[in-house]
Amino acid sequence: MKPNTILAAFLLMSGSAQVWAAPAPVSEAANSNQTLEERVSQLESMMRTRNLLQAELQQQLNLLQEEVSQVRGVTEEQSYKLEKVLQRQRELYQEIENRVSQAYDQSRTTAAATPDVTPEQAFSSNLSENEAYDRTVNMIMKDKRYDAAIPEFQSFLQQYPNSVYVPNAHYWLGQLFLIKSDDGKAKSHFATVVDNFPESNKRPEAMLKLGTIIHKQGQAAEAKTLLNKLIKEYPSTTPAKLATERLAKM
Repeated sequence: MKPNTILAAFLLMSGSAQVWAAPAPVSEAANSNQTLEERVSQLESMMRTRNLLQAELQQQLNLLQEEVSQVRGVTEEQSYKLEKVLQRQRELYQEIENRVSQAYDQSRTTAAATPDVTPEQAFSSNLSENEAYDRTVNMIMKDKRYDAAIPEFQSFLQQYPNSVYVPNAHYWLGQLFLIKSDDGKAKSHFATVVDNFPESNKRPEAMLKLGTIIHKQGQAAEAKTLLNKLIKEYPSTTPAKLATERLAKM
């Protein structure tokens, strides 16, 4: 063998020995140390762990769904109870409104049949004046002769223009024309009491009747203003209470 050939062979063998002696990676060494059974066992353990996690997650999900169902049931029950309460409240409001409407209609029917009566607070020292006024009022209160009382009150106003009974006479004329459905003339007499006789005990009733007529004629804003004024100036009177009820219906 030639020297060059021997040298080449020696170098080749040395390089191969170095390559063969190089350490293998850790993973490869580990894998190479595991048997097939060990690898299968490891995979089975990983699968069991994953299955356990999935089962736990599914259990938590089921619990959450159950809680949501319970909350939904409670919410639906509360909504049902709330709706029943609101329905009962609406029924009570409707019942109250119906009763107020019936009372209002009844009072209006009574007013159409018999004029309202309020105490007379002013008196005259003139006997003939007193007799004339009392006679005319009795035509309304005792005899129910409403049509005949109208000219008697008109005659009284002409005969006693400065009488203490003038605001009362205008009030009664307003009532009588209201019974006859003559709203124009009734409005005029009630307005006379309201505007010209602030101290008259007939003024609260006149304000109530005037406000009702004005509202009937389509002047809602003016009617509300007048009725609110009545409530403010005469808060504890029956006309004020009736005005409150009528405002609620406007």
